Amino acid sequence: MTIVVGYTPTPAGRAALVAAAGVAAERNRPVIIVNSSRGDALADPGFATPADLDWARSTLEEAGVEFSIRQSVRGREASEEVVTVLEEVDAELCVIGIRHRTAVGKMLMGSNAHRILMDAPCPVLAVKAVDHD
Repeated sequence: MTIVVGYTPTPAGRAALVAAAGVAAERNRPVIIVNSSRGDALADPGFATPADLDWARSTLEEAGVEFSIRQSVRGREASEEVVTVLEEVDAELCVIGIRHRTAVGKMLMGSNAHRILMDAPCPVLAVKAVDHD
């Protein structure tokens, strides 16, 4: 069984990756990192740069976890990409980062996290970034 993490280079995304690494190490499971953009990758703050992916690699390597990375630009929402991978690999668990959004923000932008929670064929672990104020 595989653990899939929806990764973005944000505090919530990094928290999700760290949580996925911990669960994967504990359960001796591989991780698939999913990062995508609808097509505006150069302007999309959620699309991971090579440096972001290096951080993700080193985090999983330090945890002793086998992993692969799937990064795509196919015109689909991130939630669609994550759910497709979950179904394709018959994932055991999905890990996503969440952040607080206003009601207007949810209405205008939608919520990939909400769509993943509703459409995932497996349990979903939603992780919030820890504030260090």
